[in-house]
Amino acid sequence: MPTALITGATAGIGAAFARRLAADGFGLVLVARDEPRLTAYAEELRTRYGVRADPLVADLASEAGVKAVEARLGDGVDLLVNNAGFALPGDFLQVPVSDEVTMLRLHCEAVLRLSYAALPGMRERGRGAVINVASVAAFFSRGTYSATKAWVVNFSGSAATELAGTGVRVMALCPGFVHTEFHQRAGLDMSPVPRFLWLSADRVVKEAMRDLALGKVISVPSLRYKAIVAAGRLVPQNLVTTISRKIGKRR
Repeated sequence: MPTALITGATAGIGAAFARRLAADGFGLVLVARDEPRLTAYAEELRTRYGVRADPLVADLASEAGVKAVEARLGDGVDLLVNNAGFALPGDFLQVPVSDEVTMLRLHCEAVLRLSYAALPGMRERGRGAVINVASVAAFFSRGTYSATKAWVVNFSGSAATELAGTGVRVMALCPGFVHTEFHQRAGLDMSPVPRFLWLSADRVVKEAMRDLALGKVISVPSLRYKAIVAAGRLVPQNLVTTISRKIGKRR
């Protein structure tokens, strides 16, 4: 039975990955901070799908949390999904720098270290994959969040290039707006966002797994977001920055 480790596994995209992979017959290692919720979700998946689902309580913004997950990855997994993340409810310079540093640790340092813990074993075995959850925001300049997600995309592409021909794949998943708890937890007012721009977490995961099988390095779920990203690459960067800033003011 193949094994997948998923961070941020109790809600949203992480929970959707857990459901999909359990249905595909993967054994699961589920990582999150909320122990009661994590334990309950692991039991739900075991009961529903008849697979192994091990909870691993860890705060990936802390050194102890990262080390705990690194140790588990050192035992070997077939798929790592780096999904844990959060947004901040304010512009840069309006948010405490400690919160910004926490975001960098979670979005960048944790992704780097967990990938580094998983990939050598995968390369030695000649198989495996890492999916790093980024965002469409990576292609637009809008605060620290988009900057960290741009790093995730760049890092994933670099790792994928280095591992080409080894049987190991690395992919950045770049969804747009997804119906999850993400924005609510950040205290963001998303009412101005048109309904047609929202995706379900299950659809995002379905397209991500398809793109991983196809060997894509960057996955942008849905045609609408593929078009948005393509258009953004054609527009001058200073104009993209101005538009992004104006949209952000609507929070």
